[in-house]
Amino acid sequence: MEALGGYPAKSSSPKARRLTVLLSMTVGVGCLFLLQTQLARPRRPRDFYSFEVKDARGRTVSLEKYRGKASLVVNVASQSEQTEANYRSLQELHRELGTSHFNVLAFPCGQFGDTEPGLSRDAEAFAKSTYGVTFPFFSKIRIMGSESEPAFKFLTDSVQKTPKWNFWKFLVNPEGQVVRFWRTDEPFDSIRQEASAMVREIILKKRVEL
Repeated sequence: MEALGGYPAKSSSPKARRLTVLLSMTVGVGCLFLLQTQLARPRRPRDFYSFEVKDARGRTVSLEKYRGKASLVVNVASQSEQTEANYRSLQELHRELGTSHFNVLAFPCGQFGDTEPGLSRDAEAFAKSTYGVTFPFFSKIRIMGSESEPAFKFLTDSVQKTPKWNFWKFLVNPEGQVVRFWRTDEPFDSIRQEASAMVREIILKKRVEL
């Protein structure tokens, strides 16, 4: 075989061919590694119900079980001056709206003085025995700093506010998005109105879908 101009074409040496094959394999392996890395990268939770948390006994719980319902998420405490009034009001609302469409979700937090000194199960036992609460209790968490609970951080990031004290309340819609929050001393009537309105919307939507 001749090249243009009448000169013999140079054939690739075995060494050059091996180098070409080796380079091709290296590039291929690299591409596969990058693809696998992208696929294996954990997805960032898109809503509150996408998270997993620990319950008061340290067991993993998926918040997915609350999707489709309204949730009032609260950072609770056992030894706060607001403890009694809040626990009684929260339990009343939890019972009034029912767990078919609504839940209060309690997260004990000990970052505000000595208002939650015990363990997670201590906080749960105290609330149940003293105030008869029946709503779900989760593990004692941090809501400020680098060790803040990711699920709760989603709530605070959503409203661009970090609780300054116990019993801040975040209303989460059936799709897992925060629609409203209340500080510690805000009137509970406002919370009841907002939560009740959301529950009514859920019930009406279900009736239409039937």
